[in-house]
Amino acid sequence: MKKMSLKKGFTLIELLVVVAIIGILASVVLASLSTARNKGADAAVKAGMANARAQAELFYDTPQSYVGVCAAGAGTINTILAGAVRSSADSDAAVADDAATTTTSAVCNDSAAAWASEMPMKGGSFFCVDSSGKSQINTAIGLAAGTDYGC
Repeated sequence: MKKMSLKKGFTLIELLVVVAIIGILASVVLASLSTARNKGADAAVKAGMANARAQAELFYDTPQSYVGVCAAGAGTINTILAGAVRSSADSDAAVADDAATTTTSAVCNDSAAAWASEMPMKGGSFFCVDSSGKSQINTAIGLAAGTDYGC
């Protein structure tokens, strides 16, 4: 009499079920990572804007004026804001000087007595800081024109 040996292992159905479960778990993890990435980018925007406020005060010390604080150049806040824009927009978009905010670009307005800057965040809102020390999140564009110096 011939003795048959049985092979032990998983069936094709069992393997497909395991692969499906892993796929579902991976999609849940990727969805939550996207949210975390957006929150991280928004935090980078806020940190960059807070640094810009401190730099603007250093700029103000010598001439006792904010004129030119938004212009591109050494000692201004434009470079700091441009870094925050890269966090927000994933691009090398420039910071508009004395203009209205748009949904895709940051803006910085300055005068002798005051300045304000606003930029879009990943979640669709806008973060604004100004020379009075105010910082806030706006659900709509807050700086309406190049002469708007407050959040």
